[in-house]
Amino acid sequence: MIHLNDLTYRLGPRLLFDKATVALPANARVGFVGRNGTGKTTLFRMISGELAPEDGSINYPARARLGRVEQEAPGGPGTLIDFVLEADKERASLLVEAETATDPHRIAEIQTRLVDIGAHSAPARAGTILSGLGFDHAAQQRSLSEFSGGWRMRVALAAVLFATPDLLLLDEPTNYLDLEGTLWLIEYLKTYPATILVISHDRDLLDAVCDHILHLDRAKLTLWKGNYTSFDKQRRELQAIQLKHKKKQDDHRRHLQDFVDRFRAKATKARQAQSRLKMLAKMEPISAMVDSDVLPFFLPSPQKELSPPIIAMESASVGYDERVILSRLSLNISNDDRIGLLGSNGNGKSTFAKLLGGRLKTMSGSLRRSSKMEVGFFAQHQIDDLDANGTPYTHVAPLMVDGTEAKIRARVAQMGFPNVKSNTRVSELSGGEKARLLMGLATFHGPHLLIMDEPTNHLDIDSRAALIEAINEYEGAVILVSHDRYLLEACADRLWLVSGGTVSAFDGDMDEYTKYVLEQAGAEREARRRAEREERGEDAPKADTRNAQDQRTAKREAKKKLDALEDKMAQFQKLMARIDDALAAPDAFTRDTAKATQLSAQRAELERALARVEEEWLALSEELEAV
Repeated sequence: MIHLNDLTYRLGPRLLFDKATVALPANARVGFVGRNGTGKTTLFRMISGELAPEDGSINYPARARLGRVEQEAPGGPGTLIDFVLEADKERASLLVEAETATDPHRIAEIQTRLVDIGAHSAPARAGTILSGLGFDHAAQQRSLSEFSGGWRMRVALAAVLFATPDLLLLDEPTNYLDLEGTLWLIEYLKTYPATILVISHDRDLLDAVCDHILHLDRAKLTLWKGNYTSFDKQRRELQAIQLKHKKKQDDHRRHLQDFVDRFRAKATKARQAQSRLKMLAKMEPISAMVDSDVLPFFLPSPQKELSPPIIAMESASVGYDERVILSRLSLNISNDDRIGLLGSNGNGKSTFAKLLGGRLKTMSGSLRRSSKMEVGFFAQHQIDDLDANGTPYTHVAPLMVDGTEAKIRARVAQMGFPNVKSNTRVSELSGGEKARLLMGLATFHGPHLLIMDEPTNHLDIDSRAALIEAINEYEGAVILVSHDRYLLEACADRLWLVSGGTVSAFDGDMDEYTKYVLEQAGAEREARRRAEREERGEDAPKADTRNAQDQRTAKREAKKKLDALEDKMAQFQKLMARIDDALAAPDAFTRDTAKATQLSAQRAELERALARVEEEWLALSEELEAV
C-alpha cells in the first residue's frame, strides 16, 4: 500500500530520518510509535505532500485517497452534519451536478455512481459517527461556530472517518476525546476497511486496534507484526539477545586483544599476533539495542501535611451565574487520596475540578478547606498561556526571586530541561516538552492537592510511565481527569462518576465502568427508538414481547430499504426510457454516431445497475417474508 524508500530528512541540525525504508501492507492497521520529537508528525506531513524529503521517495497507489485531520479546528456557520457530509467530495459534487444535469447519459452516470457509493445512506452514517464521538441529534444540527476548539476537532475527526480514505492518517486521535469517545473510536477502527497509520501513545488503542507497530528510533523505521504488547515483548527479547551476543563478542575481542598485547613483541608469536589483529579488524561490532533513558518527572510533595479531610463538601452546588451545573455534592478528600474522575465530556468534570481548585465558589451548601492548602492545577489548554518567546529558564526564574542562577538552572534541569535545553524557546519545544514544563510550574511549590486534567496528552509511552511513577511517589492528594485508562488503573485508588448533575462514588473498576458505558449507550439508543415510535404514534412494546418487537423493527427497516430500492429501480427505468426515445429516432445513428454509441453504452450500464438493484430487492424481499 505505501512504501518509504531510503527516506532522509533533517530538521535544522537534527537528522530525523536516515535512509529509512519500510513497506506497509495493504489494509493494515499500523500503530506508529516513538519518543516525542523524533519525527512522527513530520513523516505524516511528508506522506501528505506538505514536506518533501531530502532524499528517498514515498510511493503509494496513484488513485489512493489520503485522509488526515488538519491541525487547525474547523469553523463557520454550517451545521456539524453538513460539514461531515461535505467531507465526501465526490458525493457532494455529484449531488450538486444532479440538480442541473440535462444530458440523459450524464444523468445516468451520476445516478449509477451515487448508488455505488451509498450516497442515500450517507446522512445516517455521518450521524452515527458524530453520535459515537459525543454529538447527539440536536448538537448535529447546530453550527460549528457554537462549539469550542476541542469539540470542533472531534467534528474534523468525524469528517475524516466519514470520507473513508484508502489511507487514514491519525495523529493522537484520542487527545480531544473523553473515555466514552475513545471506547467508541477503538471499536470503529477495529473494522475500518482500509489502511490505518495512527500515531498514538494510548496503549489500550494500540493493543485493541493495531495488527502492526511501526517504530521510529534513531532515525530508522522498523515494522513489527502484532499489537503494542506483542511489539514490546518482541523488542525486549531482541534487546536481551543482542546484549548477550554483544557480551560474548566483547569477551572474544578482549581475549584476542590480550593475546596480541602479550605476544606481539615476541618473534615466535608475531605472525599469530598479526593474524589475530586482522580478525579484530574484520569483526563487525554488535551494537546493543538499548533505549535511551527517559527523563523523570519531578512532582515535589507538600512540606507539611494538613489535618484531614483537606476538602469537605456538604450538599454543595456549583455553576456559572445563575445556572447550576452540579448539585448534591457531599464528598470528602483526604491527604493521600488518588481519585479518578469519570464521565463523558459536558457532564461537568472541569466545573468540579475548578471547584476543588478554588476557581469557582459554591452556589449553595458548604465546602470547607484548609486556609493553608496549596493547589496545583494542570490542564492541557494552559499550554497556550506559556510565553512562546520565553524559555524554561525565564519561566522558572520569577518563581525563585532570591535564587542564584546556578540554583535556578538546577531546578530547571530537575524539571527535565538540562544544559542548553533550559534556554530553548517554548515555541521550539515539542508538545510533550511543553506539558512537562507546565507540569513543573503547576507543582513548583509542592501543593497539597494536585488536579491533573488530561496530563498524558502529547506524552510518549515511556514518558507516561515516568509520570505514573512520579504520581505514585507524590505524597499529596491527586485528582485525575483522563481518558487514559492505563493511567487511571495505575494511579487511581477511587473512582468518582460525574453524571446526572452530581458527583458520586463509582463502585467498581475500569472494566466495570467500560460495561457501564456500553450499557448507557444501549439505553440511549433504545430511548431514541422509543421517541421515534412516539412520533409515529405507535404503542410502546410490552416487556414480554421483545422478540415480536425486534421482528417488527426488522420488518420496518426492511420495508424502508425496499421502498428506497423501488425508487431507484423506477429512476433507472425512467432514464432508460429517455435513452430509448433518443435512440428510436430514425437518424439517431447517422446524425451523431459517437453520441448514439455513447448513449447505447450508458443504457447498458444502466441496465447492469438495474439488475444489481433488482437482485438486492429480491434478496431483501425474501428476508422480509422470513420476518
